[in-house]
Amino acid sequence: MRLGPLQLESNLFLSPLAGYTNLPFRLVVREIGGVGLCTTDLVNARSLLEKRAKAFKLVETRPADSPLAVQLFGSVPEEMRDAALVVEARGAAAIDINMGCPVRKVCNVGGGSAMMTALDQTAALVKGMVAAVKIPVTAKMRLGWDDDNLTAPDLARALEDVGVAAIFVHGRTREQGFGGTVNLAGIRQVVAAVKTLPVIGNGDVVTPQAARKMLDETGCAGVSIGRGAFYDPWIFKRTAEFVRTGDLPPEPSFSERVRVLGRHFDLMMEVFGEELGCRMFRKIAPWYAKRFGPCHEFNKHVVHVTTREQFQVVLENYLGWRRQFLDEHGELLPRFQPAPLVASFMRESSAPPLPHIPVPKGPVEVW
Repeated sequence: MRLGPLQLESNLFLSPLAGYTNLPFRLVVREIGGVGLCTTDLVNARSLLEKRAKAFKLVETRPADSPLAVQLFGSVPEEMRDAALVVEARGAAAIDINMGCPVRKVCNVGGGSAMMTALDQTAALVKGMVAAVKIPVTAKMRLGWDDDNLTAPDLARALEDVGVAAIFVHGRTREQGFGGTVNLAGIRQVVAAVKTLPVIGNGDVVTPQAARKMLDETGCAGVSIGRGAFYDPWIFKRTAEFVRTGDLPPEPSFSERVRVLGRHFDLMMEVFGEELGCRMFRKIAPWYAKRFGPCHEFNKHVVHVTTREQFQVVLENYLGWRRQFLDEHGELLPRFQPAPLVASFMRESSAPPLPHIPVPKGPVEVW
C-alpha cells in the first residue's frame, strides 16, 4: 500500500477518535501488529500555530509510533497551510484533513463536514497544503451533508486533481452522525469517481469479516477502523491474516486481553502521568471489559481509580471474583460468553439485534 511516496506495510488504518487515539493507544495497536498507518486525534490548525500545549500533546509521538499521520481541521487556507508545515517539521509521515467530523462546533467554523458543501473553496485550500509540503496529504470525508447532497464523488475528483495522496470515506452522511447503516454502495461510487487515487473505506468495521466485505463490495484500496479498533485492538492483526489466508484467526485469550489492558494502563501513566492518566483510563478500561464476559464488578470499581496501586487492586479483586463463572478448565461457562459482534451492514434484517459499539464520548461531543 502506498500513499504517494510513503510505503506502508498494510492497507489497514487506525482512524482518529477524539480523546482515544492518543499516543498510548497507538503504541498498543502497533505492538499487536497489522496496522499500516495510525492517525492522531483531530488537531485544530490554529491551536497548533498558537503553540498551545494541548495541541502539541495531541501530536506527541515517539520512534515506535511510526508511520504517523496528523489530522488537522480548520477552514482558513493560510492557517491550514502553515499548520501543515509545522506538522511536517515535527516529523509526521503524512497529513490528513478532517472533512468528516459531524459535530456542530467544528462545522460552524467551516471545518469537518462543512468542507463538503463548498467544493471549490475546499479544493483551493487543499491545493495550497499539497504545494507547501513534501509529505503526502490525504482527506477524510463522509458521503455528503445529507442524502440529498452526496458530494463525496465530486469532491474526491476535485481533490485528486489538486494532488491529494488518498481519500478516506466514512460511509455515512453528516446528518446520519453515527446512526443507521454504513452505505457500501456510496463508498463504491467514490471509488468509481476517481482515476487512480486510493480510496480507503471506513465505518462499522468491527470484525475481520466486515473489513473483507467492505474491500470486496466497494473496491476500496484499504480499510480504516475507528471504534472497532478501540473495542478490539487485535482487529488489525486478525484482519490482515484473514484477508491473506482466508482463515479467521481465533480471538485473543482472556489472559492476553488482561495483559494488553495492563500495557495500555502503563503507557497512559508514562505519557500523561499518574493523576491524569488514571482519570483518562477510567473511560478506557470498560471497553476492554466488554469482551471479559461478566464484568460489572470490574467496571463498578475501575471508574474510581486514582492511582497505579489502586488499579492493580481492582484488577486482582476482579480476577478473583470472575473465577465463579469458570469451568474446571478455567474457561467461561457457555452462558456467560460474550455475544458475537456483527457489523450493522452484515446483519440479516430478520436477525435479532446484536451488541453494538456505542459512540464514545470525547472532548468533541460525538466526534
